[in-house]
Amino acid sequence: RRHPRAYPWRQPGAITFSVHLVAKSAILRDLVRHPTLAGVAGDLLGPDVRLYWDQAVYKKPEKPRRFPWHQDNGYAYVEPQQYLTIWLALTDATVDNGCPQVVPGLHRRGTIRHHFVDPLGWECFAEPPEGAEAVAAPVPAGGAVVFSSLTPHLTGPNLTAAVRKAYIVQYAPDGAVR
Repeated sequence: RRHPRAYPWRQPGAITFSVHLVAKSAILRDLVRHPTLAGVAGDLLGPDVRLYWDQAVYKKPEKPRRFPWHQDNGYAYVEPQQYLTIWLALTDATVDNGCPQVVPGLHRRGTIRHHFVDPLGWECFAEPPEGAEAVAAPVPAGGAVVFSSLTPHLTGPNLTAAVRKAYIVQYAPDGAVR
């Protein structure tokens, strides 16, 4: 399902993704096992959860563009479809620097078909469907936005002079497969 240019973050000055950092850092291993994060995952997914994915995301101001509306499960299909994303702000995430925006309620529709939009990546829709409303989720450094892998979300363009930084941790029920 990979398009030759399905990775907009590889363009200098746009967005940088650094994956599997937990494998390289004892501090991050402790963080993803922290009772608060593990407790939220357990409360929402059940007692048998595991770390599925982690990545740092730096949204740079040099190429201000949105990251498209997508579901995390639309990028890497997982069964069961619902897993949990915890989007941790390393710097203040504001509307001006591209904080997450979510469309509540659409997670009930399951995984929505995605299509490739050059150079942005995979997208489930250009605008939320009629009757659905996007909600911006600004969060201060150290705060978090928590949502299902089936929740359509995007991050807006970074229109500031500073890099917006986040660390994303995803938990799946034990036994989930890609």
